[in-house]
Amino acid sequence: QVQLVESGGGSVQSGGSLTLSCVASGSIDDSYCMGWFRQTAGNRREGVGIIDSDGTTNYVDSVKGRFTISHDNVKNTLFLQMNDLKPEDSSKYYCAAGYKYYHGAHCQMNPGPYNYWGQGTQVTVSS
Repeated sequence: QVQLVESGGGSVQSGGSLTLSCVASGSIDDSYCMGWFRQTAGNRREGVGIIDSDGTTNYVDSVKGRFTISHDNVKNTLFLQMNDLKPEDSSKYYCAAGYKYYHGAHCQMNPGPYNYWGQGTQVTVSS
């Protein structure tokens, strides 16, 4: 069984930075895609950044150039470095992991193929 525990959320002013962490326990290995998602105003989960075991990453257009996703294989920890934060980045952020088998050729940005989720961490950006 995989468990994901996020931390690092908080309140910052516009232009500030935060780093989110997600510690994975259980059998997370090269057979998984991992990603960060956030809740939208329409109560759906939006893919923010995803990472494949070979280091390939992808981001939603709104965060490109500002956010960086990375994974520490030794510590089995997923990170999301968020710079130049904007009020519209305010949301609850979730860490997720999913078997590559369900993603097809590439790790997906939509939440469907991710079967393990953390409890979320709140990010609030004030103007």
